[in-house]
This record gives sequence, structure tokens and C-alpha cells, in this order.
Amino acid sequence: MNTLSIFLNFKAKVIPYQQWVSTMADAMQQLRNSLQNAPVIWKGDYPYFIHPLTDGVPRLDPKVLSAVTDLCLEAIDWQHVDLILGIEAMGLPLTAPLSINSGKPLVVIRKRQYGLEGEVMIDQSTGYSKGEMFLNDIKAGERVVIVDDVLSTGGTIRAIIKGIEKTGATILHIITVVEKGPGLKKLQQEYPNIKIESLVRLEMDGENIIILD
Repeated sequence: MNTLSIFLNFKAKVIPYQQWVSTMADAMQQLRNSLQNAPVIWKGDYPYFIHPLTDGVPRLDPKVLSAVTDLCLEAIDWQHVDLILGIEAMGLPLTAPLSINSGKPLVVIRKRQYGLEGEVMIDQSTGYSKGEMFLNDIKAGERVVIVDDVLSTGGTIRAIIKGIEKTGATILHIITVVEKGPGLKKLQQEYPNIKIESLVRLEMDGENIIILD
């Protein structure tokens, strides 16, 4: 029985609770191991870990993607979600499996302008880059969950929150696979009504990846 089947059977109260707990623990360990073994490069004086869920390279082990999907399926209260929001580019492989398995529609924040009715432009500013992003097809009153790869400074997510506020939709939950830096804690303080969390928290110690918690 695969982990998705276990998830669905547990929700239907078919399998024992302890089996579900064990499955989630295995999924978390799979993710942590993949991050711990990620290659590290230097960009100037800055060590940068490279992971398929955050960079698209090296190749992505489907077991790791399955583990992240299972962890997100378990963490989100799907009964109250109307829409899943992914962020270009690495939000795409993260959110597509969630849309398939939850039955909830998916829309992607793009860096390209389309000019559709109701499109919202977001001025993106992070510790690493600046630019524009565009929100489309988000309706007033909809309840949104955002799933992304990494949250560091929090600049991108902060801009997206403000953009979604303009649409009249509500953000229920934000999940990032990796938390690195102070950004997530700051966002939790700024937006106490939004559930904001990470699956794994890490920091860099030179070329060493330190998994916290």
C-alpha cells in the first residue's frame, strides 16, 4: 500500500492511527535525508544548497516528492480550501500532486503578464532579487492555501499576501518545504490570522547543512 492510499484510508478511518503516524514519520525522514545530502556550492561568500525541490536540479527522486505531498496532504484542512496557489517556478511540481489528490483547483503566480480581467500585479522584492509577478483567476471570498519551496527573507510571500488581499480572497494556510532564515517568524508575527509553517527548518554552517528541530 502506497502512502497516498494510506492517507485516504486513514481519512476514511480504515487503517490504525499508529500506522498513519509511522507513515508520516517516514515521509519526514525521507525529506530530511534528501536535504541533508544536498550538494552545496558557493556564490561569492554565500553557501547555497541545491535541491531538486528548490532548484529543479539534480534529478528529483519521486519518493521525495511523494513524501512532501503526503506531509502537505496531512497538514492542510482541505474541507475549508477553495484554491491552491503555486509560485513560479518550483511551486509547480509541489502543487500539481496536491491538486490531483485533493480535488482542489490550482492556479500559478507567474512572472509573465497576461492582461486578463482582474489580473493583479505584485512588486516582488526579496533579499536576492526584484521583479514583478502576476495573479490571475482568484475570486473574492475564496479561501486559498499557498505551497512553496523555500522561505528565507519572506519578501516574496509578503508581497503575495498583499496582492491576494487586493482580490478579496482569504489566505488560510501557507506551507513552505524549507524554512531558512528569519522570514517565516516575522511573517507569523505580521499575519497572526494566517497559518504559516514549514516542513523542515535548516541553516547553513559553511558547507554544512544543519537540520534544526
